Amino acid sequence: MMNAHILVTGALGCIGAWTVHLLAAAGAKVTVFDLSNRAHRMQLIMDADVIARVQFIEGDITDPHAVEDALTASGAAAIIHLAALQIPACRANPTLGAQVNVVGTVNVFEAARKAGHRRLVYASSAAVYGPAEEYPPGPLADDAPLLPRSLYGVFKQADEGIAKVYWHDHGISSIGLRPYVIYGPGRDQGLTSSPTKAMLAAAAGEPYHIAYGGRCNMQYAGDVAHSLIAALDVPFMGAQAFNLRGNAVGMAEVVAAIERAAPESAGQITFEAQSLGYPEAMDGSAVRTLLGELPITPLAEGVAETIAVFRRALAKGLIVP
Repeated sequence: MMNAHILVTGALGCIGAWTVHLLAAAGAKVTVFDLSNRAHRMQLIMDADVIARVQFIEGDITDPHAVEDALTASGAAAIIHLAALQIPACRANPTLGAQVNVVGTVNVFEAARKAGHRRLVYASSAAVYGPAEEYPPGPLADDAPLLPRSLYGVFKQADEGIAKVYWHDHGISSIGLRPYVIYGPGRDQGLTSSPTKAMLAAAAGEPYHIAYGGRCNMQYAGDVAHSLIAALDVPFMGAQAFNLRGNAVGMAEVVAAIERAAPESAGQITFEAQSLGYPEAMDGSAVRTLLGELPITPLAEGVAETIAVFRRALAKGLIVP
């Protein structure tokens, strides 16, 4: 697939920026379909000359004709579908959240069907699961009951169902991946973005209070992007969503990693006692069997790299704390 032309929807978000970065670095031709061409997250991790090689098509994922036209115009041979609104946006505007996250996914599958594509890769979420007390102890299996407690989680569950219907009705294979707490450069939106915002504050020498605590499954953004790309290239028939394993860590460990990378921030980063409430660890054995060994960046390394990127971006005026 690295020699193919790949369309990435929602590529101006954090995971999208990392996905485009890794694809472009591998020499793939990439087309971005998003509401704008504002590539500020890509600028954190990509050189300007590399971004200039990326094709940008502006359009609305809720418009089926715009999606079909973008796929046709790009000539892409593969699709990674990432366009979505996150938990706070879905809570604030449920109708728009459903239009983007559910109707938008139907539009992508329908465009793929009309263009003769036989498979695609998309991002689901650990938000399809319910509170930790609803599950047995230990890492959560892929086939654990889906018990979402947010509209975002309900919409992602619907996306997984849409993928299954397009497999059964039209033979379009798909792989969905369920990340949990994604962190790293570019992660500036969503309920679980707080640890990354703390890393930016540390890089800027400012205090920050993380909005939650407890233990959770944290995944470096580049690792998630790598997994999505790997899913493009594996022989697979069917429609299945997989959990992604990361580092199951406590928020105190995250703060300690921040303080090691930015010693001047010691005592300046705090966090709430209340946890997110989801199961803290995911069983990634099934996706590892399918895709092979996937990168899991150690927390200390990922935090240090994130803070280093933020320091460079702050010095260049690319971001403000």
